[in-house]
Amino acid sequence: MLEGIAFVLSTGIGWTKLPTELGYGSGWTCWRRLHEWADAGVFDRLHTAVLDQLGSEGRLDWSRANLDSVSVRAKRGVS
Repeated sequence: MLEGIAFVLSTGIGWTKLPTELGYGSGWTCWRRLHEWADAGVFDRLHTAVLDQLGSEGRLDWSRANLDSVSVRAKRGVS
């Protein structure tokens, strides 16, 4: 399933156009799993685990990090 989700997201094809010959299951099943896993916090935990692993190996370059107001709310009156 994860490979099917990655295939659709990386190629930009529609979920219904996912070729069943690739062995990823149906596009609708992949779409449902994507939403179920996102709602369950699977991708947030995966992201944290990858960052933890890379950080423990010293492979993160925080000098290139970017943060904007979409990610973190700006408080009023604070500059």
